[in-house]
Amino acid sequence: MATPESLSSALQALGLSNIPQVPEATTFPVYNQFDIYRSHIAELLEPITGAPAKIILPALQWTAVLDHGDLVLPVPALRLKGKKPDQIALEIQEKFPESPLVQPPQAEKAFVRFFFKPDSLTRLVLPSILKSKDKYGFNPNLGLKDPSDSKSGKKKMIVEFSSPNIAKPFHAGHLRSTIIGGFLANIYENAGWDVTRMNYLGDWGKQYGVLGVGFERFGDEEKLKESPIGHLYDVYVKVSAISRDQGEKIKEVQAEIKELQGKNEPVTEKETELGRLQNESVDEEARRYFKRMVDGDEAAVGTWKRFRDLSIVKYKQTYARLNIAYDDYSGESQVLDESMDAAARIMAEKKVSEESEGAIVVDLAKYQKKLGKALVRKKDGTSLYLTRDIGAARERLDKYHFDKMIYVVASQQDLHLAQLFKILELMGGEYAEVSKRCQHINFGMVLGMSTRKGTAKFLDDILRDVGDKMHEVMRSNADKYAQVENPDQVADILGISAVMVQDMSGKRINNYEFDLNRMTSFEGDTGPYLQYAHARLCSIARRAGLTAEELEGADWSLLNEKHAVDVVRSLAQWPDVFANTLKTQEPVTVLTYLFKMTHLLSSSYEQLSVVRAEGEVKKARGALYECARQVLHNGMRVLGLSPVDRM
Repeated sequence: MATPESLSSALQALGLSNIPQVPEATTFPVYNQFDIYRSHIAELLEPITGAPAKIILPALQWTAVLDHGDLVLPVPALRLKGKKPDQIALEIQEKFPESPLVQPPQAEKAFVRFFFKPDSLTRLVLPSILKSKDKYGFNPNLGLKDPSDSKSGKKKMIVEFSSPNIAKPFHAGHLRSTIIGGFLANIYENAGWDVTRMNYLGDWGKQYGVLGVGFERFGDEEKLKESPIGHLYDVYVKVSAISRDQGEKIKEVQAEIKELQGKNEPVTEKETELGRLQNESVDEEARRYFKRMVDGDEAAVGTWKRFRDLSIVKYKQTYARLNIAYDDYSGESQVLDESMDAAARIMAEKKVSEESEGAIVVDLAKYQKKLGKALVRKKDGTSLYLTRDIGAARERLDKYHFDKMIYVVASQQDLHLAQLFKILELMGGEYAEVSKRCQHINFGMVLGMSTRKGTAKFLDDILRDVGDKMHEVMRSNADKYAQVENPDQVADILGISAVMVQDMSGKRINNYEFDLNRMTSFEGDTGPYLQYAHARLCSIARRAGLTAEELEGADWSLLNEKHAVDVVRSLAQWPDVFANTLKTQEPVTVLTYLFKMTHLLSSSYEQLSVVRAEGEVKKARGALYECARQVLHNGMRVLGLSPVDRM
């Protein structure tokens, strides 16, 4: 890792006596070279503009296009009076002193563009990447309770994501939640937060009575062990079909009774038939079975627990392919009755809730019309999702003492989460504190997704189909295919990358079309393209055969071609991109940067050949590309991808 001592030494070699640091501004020069430049420029601009350096520093923005500079200052952001912004910009251009780090600035109307001196940037950035390796760009201080005090302790975060329903298809919404939630957990963890990854399973309710009844009729122990989620789903489909047929028959008899009543004819026989049909129905059997579960019946609870445990084992295997491991497999079943009872009591005492036709509701419309009325307890006294979510939120605060909790749930649940947060707020005390610390990260739908199982969109099916497609593409190049050590594994990784990158390529809230051919292409901004870019950099390193010592001892002054300078400038942006991603909470922030950076690399290979170069030039270029590989690797890992070395 780079240290304050090594940074101070590097800056002294460039002509700066100390590390630029603006009082009252929180910067991290060891982790982010841009903070050095921002502090340095702010110090130089303070006497020219009269604005305090602490105001100038955050106003300095990095640019999306390298031709527009490394940093740009929108002069109006300084809030200066008496002169027009254009005039101030010209004064900055004219009066800016000679600097060892920055070239003379360029005024452009109300903006001032700053370009870093290539040699100093290269000397600061590349050695830092080589030293920091897989830590480069990440800043563990961002997650401290007090970023300026390394002993202040980490802030605690819960990310609840994926949350499938046992025995139901792992549908596209769960896939999106899994990908986005895994990314958010990675981002915050690399920012120094203490992150708990939580999977809140849909594992309770009358549907598990339906499943219990179905398993008694159609269950197969061998199939259950072999494929628990798939088999339980098949059982659920079969017994649900019977239940639907029974429901139709019950409706027919009810219609016949109504018709007889209209004619004043006897209905006793039909009512007896209706009672028998209802009593013998799957629906009634399921209600009784679930009542047994609620009452703690050993056999019923034991069967349910086996379904849950076997499903979790299978989920863990699938999630591992997506580089995700959960710290807590929670679920609706785990919420204690005492927690829900305590919440119900507080809502009643504070007049948050009220009785309505035997049910308990919370009228939120008087606070915000669109929130409407929220049902928190049915007429029969049973709890609902909302009731359990209120209890679960309080239990999590007691267990984890979290500073922030993120629910990664589809936008279809916007109302549900908004109602939850508002009810917690109205309950006051620690419940209100929970509400302040909660955030709903929502996302749009996946359109046009289908698998070999038809409508049952199991994650394994999705990944298998895409992996098969990638295998086909790989086989089309026989020479390269022969060099891949484990083609099945690489095809699987490429397929997963294809799915994940397509999912992350737009803003979370946007819907997107699941396009197998598009996502598996090596043309354009796709997962396979990113993997190819990483594999190509690995290939350059293998062919160059340079040692770590040779790379670290490279002569950085030899990287003076425009292509080399632009690659360095792009690599220098990564710590800022990472910090910005914490604000946007969007995977596309990282992805956009990685694609821009890899496009720059792609256009540089011809001009900056490593294998054809000799001596010190070869070392310098080899070091540049190793730094690029490391940054690409770090960015891909944050996204949840597994970078491949060959493909």
